[in-house]
Amino acid sequence: MSVPGRRKTGGEPVDPAIELGPIKSTRIYEEIVRQVKQLIAEGRLKSGDRLPPERELAEKFVVSRTSVREALRALESLGLIEIRPGEGTFVRQVSLDALVGPLALVMTSQREAIGELFEARRVLEPAIAALAAGRATPEEVHEMERILEDQAKEIAAGKTGLAQDAAFHAAIGTAAHNRAITRIAHAIMDLLTQSREESLNTPGRPTRSHQDHRRILQAIARRNATAARQAMLDHLVAVEGLVLGTASEHPGRGRRSGA
Repeated sequence: MSVPGRRKTGGEPVDPAIELGPIKSTRIYEEIVRQVKQLIAEGRLKSGDRLPPERELAEKFVVSRTSVREALRALESLGLIEIRPGEGTFVRQVSLDALVGPLALVMTSQREAIGELFEARRVLEPAIAALAAGRATPEEVHEMERILEDQAKEIAAGKTGLAQDAAFHAAIGTAAHNRAITRIAHAIMDLLTQSREESLNTPGRPTRSHQDHRRILQAIARRNATAARQAMLDHLVAVEGLVLGTASEHPGRGRRSGA
């Protein structure tokens, strides 16, 4: 399906010149969902656009109206469209959660994907820490300090400090002031919650994690983006080494990641 560049306003339907391919899947509605999601991801269907009527969609997809209805219900449950009785079906404002959600379902079903998730963290979070070093307000730095003080108390009491660990990374994301990047990073971290908890249950790991966090915060407080990036990378490599049982070594450190 392709929608020409000219958009109509006031709730009018988009230009009907739409290209659709015949559906061959045995689960027909899923293919309809896939095509519409792709159009939204590519920006060819935008927030506020009205989809063609059900009958017209059935003709263009070369499927039954029942299949179209099933697809529309699925798209509505994903939060991608809104069905307004008597008005039509409209594309909703798409949130990052709606885009990342399907990725989460796929990744959590594959144990081997954990390594890929850690790789994604290594790509994103050092960059986020570097941004925070340049953009964090004094109040945001103070909040990170407060979180680490709470983490130290939890660890001293024999606990893992997992909640403070998550809060600290979230605070760095907030200080980066880039919601798109940080929402994706947070979604990845959520998928790794169990693995991170296992890591923090390793003897000595909570203390080491707190020390890593201190190093990251010091770099951010000094406005040293390069140091913040490196401190975060070293921290993530160490955690990954524990979770995956690897002996990987970061070139710049010369020590085992799980040390």
